Amino acid sequence: MYRRVLGGVILAAIFLSLVLAAVWGRGREGGVGLGGGKVGLIYLTGVIAGEGGASPLFGSTADVRGVIEALSRAEEDPSIKAVVLRIDSPGGSAAASQEISDAVRRVQKAGKKVVVSMGDTAASGAYWVAAGADRIVALPSTITGSIGVIFETANLSGLYHKLGIQKEIIKSGPFKDMGSESRPLTPEERAILQGMVDDIYQQFVDHVAQGRHLPRQKVLELADGRVFTGRQAKELGLVDELGDLHTAVREAAHLAGIKGKPEVVELSKAPWFRRFFGGPLNGLLLPRFQEGGLKS
Repeated sequence: MYRRVLGGVILAAIFLSLVLAAVWGRGREGGVGLGGGKVGLIYLTGVIAGEGGASPLFGSTADVRGVIEALSRAEEDPSIKAVVLRIDSPGGSAAASQEISDAVRRVQKAGKKVVVSMGDTAASGAYWVAAGADRIVALPSTITGSIGVIFETANLSGLYHKLGIQKEIIKSGPFKDMGSESRPLTPEERAILQGMVDDIYQQFVDHVAQGRHLPRQKVLELADGRVFTGRQAKELGLVDELGDLHTAVREAAHLAGIKGKPEVVELSKAPWFRRFFGGPLNGLLLPRFQEGGLKS
């Protein structure tokens, strides 16, 4: 009896927390503060995956489509004068990162400034997204950079041999099963994949050089996959300012010419567990790596 009552109390508490989160979020949509213009706030949190990417429990994969839709709303809403994109992501799919970056560019073409606020991590594909913003604000301890591209595939042929498994493949061309886990890559296949990685890498470097107004050679010197703290990144020209989310909002309002305290409108939500429990729990729930495929 006691266990049933205790279980009911726990379930009721969880339900109430979720209801409060939803109500709190809707209340925030109306904006806070006073002033002559609105700043849209959008969250990009978790691994950046494509449309077919997995979405594990607790939102460890970023809602790419939701972020793009939120950017589109900011682009079309005349009351939104600037956007703050809050990023806490280790990167992920190169293509998905490009999609978000393109959406950022459309907001800018609509005459609105975009300021990136970096949280714990804004690296690799997440830095690809950030590089095109008008301003980047990072915490001194933010982990960013990791400019580069990686492709991973597993060779399980040794394991298959030990288990007595022989995989039969019928294909239309010599490269149709390229990357198959049942055999090692041939030299020709390795060259093809290296060419793909190199091409996307050059796109990444060009994007950073253009977005950050840096000489391409300088970007190449930094684009070897290494990561930097926010403070190091500022010294290298990869970010503009050190500060928190409030700093980014003030910067966005300043760039947009908003007088007084801006009204902040959340166009997308931070994950509910981040709002309730903050960074420590989120660090346990968000994976730092994505398996397989071309990633930046």
